[in-house]
Amino acid sequence: MAPHPYYPLDLKLHGYTENAAGLASLFAGFSTGVSVILGTALFLSRRYRPSINARDGCLVLWFVLSGSLHCFFEGYFLVNHSRMPAAQDFFGQLWKEYAKSDSRYLAADPLVLTLETITVLIWGPLSFLTSWCIVSESPYRLPLQALVSTGHLYSDTLYYVTSFLDMRRGVLHSRPEALYFWVYFVVMNALWIIVPACKWIRTTTDMRGDMTNDCYQISSTKVSRGAPRRSPRLKGRPRRARRQDPARKTRE
Repeated sequence: MAPHPYYPLDLKLHGYTENAAGLASLFAGFSTGVSVILGTALFLSRRYRPSINARDGCLVLWFVLSGSLHCFFEGYFLVNHSRMPAAQDFFGQLWKEYAKSDSRYLAADPLVLTLETITVLIWGPLSFLTSWCIVSESPYRLPLQALVSTGHLYSDTLYYVTSFLDMRRGVLHSRPEALYFWVYFVVMNALWIIVPACKWIRTTTDMRGDMTNDCYQISSTKVSRGAPRRSPRLKGRPRRARRQDPARKTRE
């Protein structure tokens, strides 16, 4: 079995081969792909909805980026996880580079496979659907934003917690260098906690405001419907005098 740079160092990775591409070329290729995806999403969203504001535009880019990573990059892992140690294609080498921060991806860890399956099959497509609902100003955009943000928070929190619990037991999945632990593992994954948390707070606030306005409108409508109606009176028409009973007048 060939030696490898992953932790724990005694991890068995059958068929492992070192990446043919260097970090610089992998980073350049990944950055180019992300730029193309975001540029295309920005162009199409403004073409379909020219008046889109900056906030909605950023949300569209976020959900398109999330959906693309979930469905394509993580989808690649889901399909090819069994042959990942020997992979030499672009996505395979990217995963082998990232796995220096979490070797569970090369070891086909059951928890990681479960989380990635849910992410690829559910959160990826829903991210694309949410971005479309934002562009089209659909009334379903707020519930979808809250749902997908909750899914991201849950998955990423579980991913972090299980790794830190292993660290407490003395099982390390990440190399100790700052690039792998702090940049790859902590910072890159923290984006899918910080951004969804902010979106969840803002979305629930907007939903609560919409519900308050709807309740106010409903109550106002009920009050206006329940008010007594007065018959219209013609202007200039004198009010008829009250008729007096003739028998009563005779008695008087």
